Order: sequence, then structure tokens, then C-alpha cells
Amino acid sequence: MNSNKILLSIIFLLSPFIVSAQDNYEIQVYGAETVLAGCTMFELHSNYTINGFKDTADGVLPTDKAIHETVEITHGFTPFFEVGFYQFTAINHENGWDYVGNHLRPRIAARKDWKWPVGASLSLEAGYQKPEYCTDSWTLEIRPIIDKTAGKWYFSLNPAMDYSFKGYSHDQGLVFSPDFKFCYEFVSYLQVGLEYYNSLGPFSQFFPLNQQPHQLALAFDFNFPPVWELNIGYVKGLTNYVEHDIFKVILGRRIGKEKVKATPSSTP
Repeated sequence: MNSNKILLSIIFLLSPFIVSAQDNYEIQVYGAETVLAGCTMFELHSNYTINGFKDTADGVLPTDKAIHETVEITHGFTPFFEVGFYQFTAINHENGWDYVGNHLRPRIAARKDWKWPVGASLSLEAGYQKPEYCTDSWTLEIRPIIDKTAGKWYFSLNPAMDYSFKGYSHDQGLVFSPDFKFCYEFVSYLQVGLEYYNSLGPFSQFFPLNQQPHQLALAFDFNFPPVWELNIGYVKGLTNYVEHDIFKVILGRRIGKEKVKATPSSTP
């Protein structure tokens, strides 16, 4: 079996609702393209929870009116391999500005010379978050990414899976957390669309529909090549098992050799 068939098999063969590696620190749907070799992407994720959980539950601090600031640094080592590093922090009424944790995320993408009809990559994100901010302290996220540009339309599907090594969700096994995005390019630098986030529950038994943390975001992507990207979104929770209102901003700055226009949310 050749290398492209192996990667395709991994992507299609390869989370509870608060184990997600994204939580409220990196709210985005990933694109399949990796950072170009020799380039580094610096991103600041700023999320403000307008209407969140108001009480401490299972040792986790309230999220209402909390601000989450995440620094993400991603470097491209080859045309199809990158590694990202995350530093999570939070600002809340209990602790002020506090360290939350770190994650590391290697990612491999399908080579362009394979000429697949869609973009495809596979991300593995692992790391630690303090128990007062997440019921699962050590987690792994497996995130296949499939995207497609069709004229002015862009689509991305992230059928992510999460696993808890330590914490509340450890005994549940893999949890299925699919994300989806579609947007339309109105002008050369602006795409407007919808982002959808959910965690269906463990593969052994999905959560009841009304207990799943459905979220829908109206998102604006501004691309100013070759160096700047900006994602602004309003995230609305659709059930009582997730924060109801979040305002998010992702500001990205490239350094290095990259001189091409990026697709919406193409760098994690």
C-alpha cells in the first residue's frame, strides 16, 4: 500500500462534552493546509464568554464573563508537516489572570502532488489543563480535516475524536466531536460564513440530543496576504450543556517565506 493510501485510511478510520481539546480557548474549524516549510504562524485567540456557567461544577470554575487568551505558535517543517504549540490563560473573577495549560499539536497533510480532489490532513493535539479549568487534565485530540474550495465557496469538515488520559471522562473512551464550516468570499479579502461545533458523546453511546453542546457561530474571515489573518465570530450555544454566548477573535501573523493567500481558517 503506497503512502497516500495509508494516510487516507488513517483519516477515515480515525470529547464527554467538555473534554474537547478546543473548549473555549481555541474555537475554530481547521483548514487542511499546513504552514509552509520555513514559515511560522503566530496567533492570538481571544474569547469572551458573555453568557456562561455561573457556578463551580466538579471543581471547574465558572465561565460566565471569563476571558480566555491563547497564544498559538505553529512552524512548518516541510511542505506537508507542521507543529503547533499552545499556551492557555484565563481571566476570571476567582483567580484574575491565571495559567491554564499547554498543548502540542503535530499535523501532517496530503501532498499536493497526490492531486486529491479535496484537501486533507491529520492533527494530533495533546496536553495538560489545570483541573479548575477542565474536568479532564490530560487529553488527546485526533482531528482529521477535509476541506474544499469551489469557486467562491469554502467548506471544511473536522470529524474530531477526543480521549481523556486523566479526569472525569477517562472511562468513556473516544468521544466524537464533529465541527463544520462553510463560507462565501464576498470580496478578495473577506469571507462570511457559519461554523458549527458539537460533541456527540462516546462512540459506545452518544449523549441524548438535548444534552449535546451544540454551538453555531457567525464568522468573518479577513485575509491580508502575505502576513495577516483575522477571524471574528459570535458563538451561540443551542442547548443548556454549553456556554450560550461567546465573542471570539483570532489574529494571526506569518513570518518567513510564505507569500500566498491562505484559505479561511487554513492555519490552526
